[in-house]
Amino acid sequence: MITKEKARKLRKFLEQMSVNATDEEALGNILAFPKWEVGKEYVKDERIRYENVLYKVLQSHTSQADWTPDVAVSLYVRVSIEEFPDWVQPQGAHDAYNKGDKVTHLEKHWVSDVDNNVWEPSVYGWSEL
Repeated sequence: MITKEKARKLRKFLEQMSVNATDEEALGNILAFPKWEVGKEYVKDERIRYENVLYKVLQSHTSQADWTPDVAVSLYVRVSIEEFPDWVQPQGAHDAYNKGDKVTHLEKHWVSDVDNNVWEPSVYGWSEL
C-alpha cells in the first residue's frame, strides 16, 4: 500500500524528472506536469499544463487570472515537436525566432536565416523551403 508520504515523494520525483524530459517525452506524459494556477510563482523554463496543453514558462513571474498561458505569449510558449509549427508574431526578444528555426506561414515552409528574428516570413530574414 502506498502511504501519503510515499505518494508525495513519488510526485516530487516525477516533477524533478519532468524538468529533464525532452519535449517529445513531456508531450507523451502531460499529466506528469502540474496544472497552471492563479497566484503561483513560476520559474523560467518550468513546464506546466493548461487546458490539456503543455506550456513552457518564458520568464519568471507570479501568475494572474488574465495571464493564462494561451494568451500571455510573453510569459509562456506552447511546447511542440512539430517540424514546421505555425508562425506566430514574436512579441519581443524573449520569443523571437533563432537561425534555423522552421515555421509554416502562408501555406509555405520557411527557415529563419538570422537569430532574434521577429520579421514575418516572406518579408525579411527567412528562406522559403
